[in-house]
Amino acid sequence: MKTKVTFLCLLSVCLGIFMSCGSTSVKRYDTNESVKDLSGYWNDNDVNQVCTTLIDSCLKSKRIANFTKTNGRAPVVILGTIRNKSVEHIDTSILSKRFQNVIINDGTLEFVADATQRDELRAEKYDQAENAYETAKSIGNELAADFMLQGTVTTIVDTEGKQQVRTYQVDMQLIDLETNKIIWADQNNDIRKYIKRPSAKF
Repeated sequence: MKTKVTFLCLLSVCLGIFMSCGSTSVKRYDTNESVKDLSGYWNDNDVNQVCTTLIDSCLKSKRIANFTKTNGRAPVVILGTIRNKSVEHIDTSILSKRFQNVIINDGTLEFVADATQRDELRAEKYDQAENAYETAKSIGNELAADFMLQGTVTTIVDTEGKQQVRTYQVDMQLIDLETNKIIWADQNNDIRKYIKRPSAKF
């Protein structure tokens, strides 16, 4: 009987230790606090750093200021594609939307709906024309964009054994839709990470 009680006590202790080791730990970060790099791959800190420098460069562009002065209005921009040419998965829509939101709120540029949004908007207008014709919005009154925002994300990876240096380069351009002239272009290649992987343990 004593042996059985001792065994049950030991079993309870072991189960408690096992369950505590397997529990999930979560830490919340303030939105202004830098998040720790866990894997060495692209993360939220990198998005913030790239967007801060490139948006600032775009908003200070002399050619954009000249367009506004000459035409008496802010340039109208549409989001193009930011291509991921890096060696890892990067959701570039986060970059493009961050660009759009900050610049819209600044007032330097105006944005129109992208291709996917336009399809949905046009479908709604056709539906209104059939079912709400007295208050339907006009189909032919869309605002055309002057420029398209495009870009690429690439990585340069230097590896030796368990060590790796990973450099990210983000290039952005504003392109005149009528002439194909690039009126603003800049790049950020300030993000360099030294990563040392642990040796395999057997």
